[in-house]
Amino acid sequence: MATAALARTVDRETAPAEHFDVIIVGAGISGVGGAYHLKSQCPGTSFVILEGLDTFGGTWTTHRYPGIRSDSDLFTFGYRFKPWTGAPIATAEEILKYMGEVIEENAIDAHIRYRHRIKSASWSSADNLWTLEVTRGDTGESLRFTTPFLWMCQGYYRHEKGYTPDWPGMDRYKGTIVHPQTWPEDLDYADKEVLVIGSGATAATLVPAIAGKTKHVTLLQRSPTYFVPAQNINDMAEQLRALEVDDAWIHEITRRKILHDQAELTRLCLEQPDTMKEFLINGVRGYLDDETVKEHFTPRYRPWQQRVAFVPDGDLFQGIKSGKASVVTDEIETFTETGIRTKSGKDLKADIIVTATGFNLSVLGDIAFTVDGAPLNFAESVTYRGMMFTGLPNLVWIFGYFRASWTLRADLIGDFVCRLLNHMKEKGAHKVEVRLRPQDSNMPLLPWMDDENFNPGYLMRSMHLLPKRGDKPEWQHTQDYWTERKTLPAIDLDGAEFVYS
Repeated sequence: MATAALARTVDRETAPAEHFDVIIVGAGISGVGGAYHLKSQCPGTSFVILEGLDTFGGTWTTHRYPGIRSDSDLFTFGYRFKPWTGAPIATAEEILKYMGEVIEENAIDAHIRYRHRIKSASWSSADNLWTLEVTRGDTGESLRFTTPFLWMCQGYYRHEKGYTPDWPGMDRYKGTIVHPQTWPEDLDYADKEVLVIGSGATAATLVPAIAGKTKHVTLLQRSPTYFVPAQNINDMAEQLRALEVDDAWIHEITRRKILHDQAELTRLCLEQPDTMKEFLINGVRGYLDDETVKEHFTPRYRPWQQRVAFVPDGDLFQGIKSGKASVVTDEIETFTETGIRTKSGKDLKADIIVTATGFNLSVLGDIAFTVDGAPLNFAESVTYRGMMFTGLPNLVWIFGYFRASWTLRADLIGDFVCRLLNHMKEKGAHKVEVRLRPQDSNMPLLPWMDDENFNPGYLMRSMHLLPKRGDKPEWQHTQDYWTERKTLPAIDLDGAEFVYS
């Protein structure tokens, strides 16, 4: 038996690696889009998508709490190359159907390896090659893959476990504590008192989805959030459909109009924050009385310092107005045996407590990276436009937008990666990395994101793990789609910041 085990170990260590021109990490919205761009813009390029889950979809597969839906419109969250024909805000089921069509229509499924979890990624300058050590989730088998180019499309948070603060007294609470990211399929909340902690898009989705099915649901928030309540319909798209305009044209025209409106909203939030604060709060006043709005839906920060969530048809506020849901704005002092006691002394009884309190950032998929034998300290690198990094050759990471749909940047970076790969082929280059130029030698190095302009908790908790940014646009993730849609396609691939060999 020992001899057989040793032979299996030797076989694993000496077995030839599978080699591909490009390896895409993750079969979520970014990875599937990346595969489309490779097939359409880099024909003949061999590639594989390694996905740790047993299906595609990422967020839209792992999140299964009641009512899960997008908080971005699908005309911009959808791919630019695949028309969206449904309502602007879509359910997870509808988004997965859409992604499945993209995979089927473009024969991407043959390139996806499910249940393949990457344990480590090692770069060798001697070979100009990434070597990935991978474990198959279904068999436990250890596999090895090699590639000259690694495309990180795995997203930016851990799917396995969401973020729940360590509040006093949690160990003595006798009820059930649930995080939306790991929602149990058999959770019975019918006729139960449910308390949802949080104030973001997840809480605003979950509360109206279960209101009326529970005995009562209470939203407990530390501080209010900005919301945009509106009908889940796009008038322009509906008018164009009535005129029997082609779906591709409807998608493009509606997409451009939404992006124009979003740019104006963002600009006004920065330039006229008080005016926009009143405008956003007035939207909620259309559903709730002034006292409720003042106490529970008047944020203390200026608009767009955190993400503004869309509430289709104002369903959250309708649930509160009907009495099926209520809201408490207060801080938690302690959990009790039967619920939560707030700092103002309120005792909130609950059979189930849902911690819709965000997620844990995942830096490069929590993969153990080494470069020429040395462990990677990602925080010591400097980002090039939020997608490449000093000291990390032949690698691109998709990190999307917060003030615009994630997929907008996935499409832009897809174009960039394909242009870069084709450029390297033309030059006969096997390696590319970004380096600070002589004129950048005295550039101040700052945290990844400017917390004055955007400061969600999950980012603030993990800022020390992320690369540095400079004070020049090319050395930071500007979060500005409306500028990047022009600057990214215009990048000079022979600029001094790119070093080829």
